Amino acid sequence: MRANTMTEMPGRLVVRRAAPLKRLLIIAIAGLVGLVALYLAYERGRFDGGYDRVAAAEQRSELTERIAKLEKTNADLNSRVAELDTLGIGRAQERAELARNIGDLQAQVSRQTQQIEFYRSVLSEGAASHAEGLEVRQVRITPGTAAGHFEVHLTLLERTRPEADTKGTIELSVQGTSAGKPAALDQAALTDGKTHSQAFNFRYFETLDEEIVIPQGFTPERLTVQAEPGARGVARSASSANGNDPSGPLVQSIPWRVDSP
Repeated sequence: MRANTMTEMPGRLVVRRAAPLKRLLIIAIAGLVGLVALYLAYERGRFDGGYDRVAAAEQRSELTERIAKLEKTNADLNSRVAELDTLGIGRAQERAELARNIGDLQAQVSRQTQQIEFYRSVLSEGAASHAEGLEVRQVRITPGTAAGHFEVHLTLLERTRPEADTKGTIELSVQGTSAGKPAALDQAALTDGKTHSQAFNFRYFETLDEEIVIPQGFTPERLTVQAEPGARGVARSASSANGNDPSGPLVQSIPWRVDSP
């Protein structure tokens, strides 16, 4: 209810309202005092309950600092874990690469050991044998890069004059069956017309490799190697005069057997 002031004046009646600002100010002050009283009562209650605001602020500061340190330590540990993971992957790759290298070296050592044993056998047989002329040694057949493809590996030796140049040509052929009937493939058929023979020129020995293709439907049974030496000058003439020509053609046939590479 608003307070009104009535003033009588000669001839008329004037009504004036009391200023509302004073009343609002009183209400605001009363509310503020009430809030302060409630806050003081709240603080008194916390104090009576053992709560120390200063100590709590210090503890909060310490906990905040500790959290920051723990977060930094956690970040460092995560970085270290990532680094160790990277090192682990790198070491695993290094171990795999090392294992591959060791396997390659072991295979190389095995091949070289076989070659050494082969050369020793050649030297020992050459010292104990009176054989002359061209000789075919170590004929092997291994699978090729595609179906029907094969690699022929063979070694040629010269026993008459191993220190001299030995030249000539070598031709491969395969005997077998096709459609149930005997058949043969010369080198031109085995190489799809690319070569009819392979030339050689060596001293002491030479290893030759030739890729051949067996047509579908052909069953190979034997591989034949025919080596035709070139002229050997005086050595050939002398041998021919004795009725034994070591420089004549050499034909050697072996059963068809495919070995592992």
